[in-house]
Amino acid sequence: MHYGYFNGSVLPTDQISVGVTDLSLLRGYGLFDYFLTYNGRPFQWDWYWERFRNSAAGLRLPLPFGKDETYAVVMDLLARTGQPDVAFRFVMTGGYSPDSISIGTPNLMILTEDIHPVPPIQYEQGIKVILDDYVREMAEVKTTDYKRVILKAEEIRAANALDILYHKDGEISELSRSNFFIVRGNKLITPNRHILRGITRRTIMELAQADFQVEERPLLLSELYEADEAFTTSSTKKVLPITQIGELMIGNGQVGIRSRFLLERMDELVAKW
Repeated sequence: MHYGYFNGSVLPTDQISVGVTDLSLLRGYGLFDYFLTYNGRPFQWDWYWERFRNSAAGLRLPLPFGKDETYAVVMDLLARTGQPDVAFRFVMTGGYSPDSISIGTPNLMILTEDIHPVPPIQYEQGIKVILDDYVREMAEVKTTDYKRVILKAEEIRAANALDILYHKDGEISELSRSNFFIVRGNKLITPNRHILRGITRRTIMELAQADFQVEERPLLLSELYEADEAFTTSSTKKVLPITQIGELMIGNGQVGIRSRFLLERMDELVAKW
């Protein structure tokens, strides 16, 4: 059974509900974050907390308590599930609003969920994504607004792809729920504008320092033609190779050795977390 924290109470997740005057329902005003535990410990907790705090500040929502108190709630919920590892989803809303526009006292939910790992065949073969001329509003804030990828779902399926890669004015930003990298020779290049600064992205950049020249900078669409490899990073994806973008095959269309190397480094890190 999964449990969740809601405004001071701990309940089974299927018993948690939010009222109809909440701004997340009426106006789409809310934020979230998501992370996994490994070996019974939250992965990169300090970094995730920092990002959640910054997202809350970006939406002008005050946090009800600090990092240490939140960590205690997280560990209590993990113990209640009886599972060695789970996914955590933090959701904070604009609260109940009598006039449907003013921010009230935020509602905070901390929920445990099953982990849904990427199918191994995707790491072996890589994935296809399609391009989308779009950039997320307030990209550095992890808001609950994901309607773009939901509206694009049919187009993604029709292209036999798994996701979309956002770009605007010839510049790449990110995928719908993950960050983007290309490999060119010994260079590892990732966009630095109009993105959510992913924790797995940050982890991979640190792991790569000893073996790659890491460049965090604007990345142009035209540079895809020069890429030897491409991959995406997120909590669940880790390092997931991208072998096709639209009609363009990346490199030789096969998963590259550098992507495999970085995935191995990530797996080594989480195995002993």
